[in-house]
Amino acid sequence: MTQRRSPFVTAWLIFGFVFLYGPILVMMFYSFNASRLATVWGGFSTRWYGELWHNTLVIDAAVLSIKIAAGSATVATVFGTMAGIALARFGRFRGRVLFSGMVTAPLVMPEVITGLSLLLLFVALEDAIGWPAGRGMLTIMIAHITFCMAYVAVIIQSRLTQIDESLEEAAMDLGSRPLRVLMDITVPLLVPAMVSGWLLAFTLSLDDLVIATFTSGPGASTLPMVIFSKVKLGITPDINALATIIIVVVTLIVVGGTVIMNRVQARHMADSQRAVADNA
Repeated sequence: MTQRRSPFVTAWLIFGFVFLYGPILVMMFYSFNASRLATVWGGFSTRWYGELWHNTLVIDAAVLSIKIAAGSATVATVFGTMAGIALARFGRFRGRVLFSGMVTAPLVMPEVITGLSLLLLFVALEDAIGWPAGRGMLTIMIAHITFCMAYVAVIIQSRLTQIDESLEEAAMDLGSRPLRVLMDITVPLLVPAMVSGWLLAFTLSLDDLVIATFTSGPGASTLPMVIFSKVKLGITPDINALATIIIVVVTLIVVGGTVIMNRVQARHMADSQRAVADNA
């Protein structure tokens, strides 16, 4: 017998979706506005997408942000995966509490504190040894790796707690060395979590404004910094066009990543079970 959902619950569900996604849909709608006023409808037009294409300031900032986000997410995924494996599989070791606290600290640390501390670090290093030679893309990437790694480590650790350890134990019982078990069993099972961590780190890096403001320098303005400066002078429809493009691209990446992760997870799970059965 099918249980009917309460009208009250349905109403609140609809309200929640409208509250979350209504402003986004309105913004996307006004990106096709012919008027120069972002909130006054002046007819349908794709004019502002053309204006955006010729806005070198925004395009350069978007390219810089994508480079920083991709590099930061890749390095953070590697370090975060190693940290997550250490916390989930290495048991109790000396300094585990300190290591766990240092890994997860960026999750609860205010961004202002993180940005200020990294700024002071870079200034001290530059005064002491002359590195880095000015703040820019490299310093922003290092800062983003610092806090993105924490999110990846949490995802990997959570995933490892759900993986059946009997697969790894069976492989070791059959003579495989720990490194071989890690590469042939553990890492393939972690691929969906690693992809999820990479996507989350990419999004957090692309979205960051506070930490990037502290660690950037002249000529290294990320996309959120440019948008924030433009908003203070008044929103124009080209910003709506830019946000629409970002939303569409991110949606396609998330949907495609989800489909790929599900297929990879199912395939690797079947391959791992088949390998254990063949060795037995």
